[in-house]
Amino acid sequence: MAEQVKIGFWGYPNPDVVKKIKNEYGDAEWIDLDVDFGNPRTSVLPESYCKIIKNIIDNSMAIKPKLIVAPIGKDKCDSGWFASKLLADMGFDVVQTIYEDLSHKYDIKICKSDLSLYDKVTRITDNIIERKSTEDISLVKPSFGFWGVPPNDLEILKLFPNSTHVYGWLRCVEAGAPADIDLEMYVDESVPTVFYSQAFCSKSQLAKYLADKYNGLYIDIDDYASNSIRAKIEAFLKLR
Repeated sequence: MAEQVKIGFWGYPNPDVVKKIKNEYGDAEWIDLDVDFGNPRTSVLPESYCKIIKNIIDNSMAIKPKLIVAPIGKDKCDSGWFASKLLADMGFDVVQTIYEDLSHKYDIKICKSDLSLYDKVTRITDNIIERKSTEDISLVKPSFGFWGVPPNDLEILKLFPNSTHVYGWLRCVEAGAPADIDLEMYVDESVPTVFYSQAFCSKSQLAKYLADKYNGLYIDIDDYASNSIRAKIEAFLKLR
């Protein structure tokens, strides 16, 4: 029996490219290379660098996907573009995509739902390749906000109550417009919000600015959250 084809991707690939590849490799396993699967660390990138991009490189070298679908435009970042070039130079078959359509294809429901924050984030990212129905979603009034991208340390999401709304790039992803910076910068001024960025990520510029503007909590995490970071989040949620 032939081994199942593995296709790696990161970010939010152009849906037209995804559709074309799915037609060619109908039974392929799609693997989100952004995620920390615990694969061996390589020395390709500097030690002080974005952990998500490190995951992309480390996962690619460990999993060796047949094809890598690589967003490289404003829908991702320059580091994603650089990673795509490095992987291609190392011999991987890389398909670069740019998806900067600003029209919103989908209603924003998961971000506003009563699901746990962990389930909100994972459900949004799971919908990137294979979109599932949101008819079962119930909306909730926000008590807190979480702004940013999917953290490498997803466990920190379990610190937040279910009434946490999601803002930032994750909200753009649910809308189907990952490059919409105006939507990415939107937050509800009345909602106490934690502004998260991965350490060494250019989005920390947005996160810090918005945290200051809206009197929120700015945090950045390199790999996994320290006890002090967890304590900061817990104190913010308790005191606000």
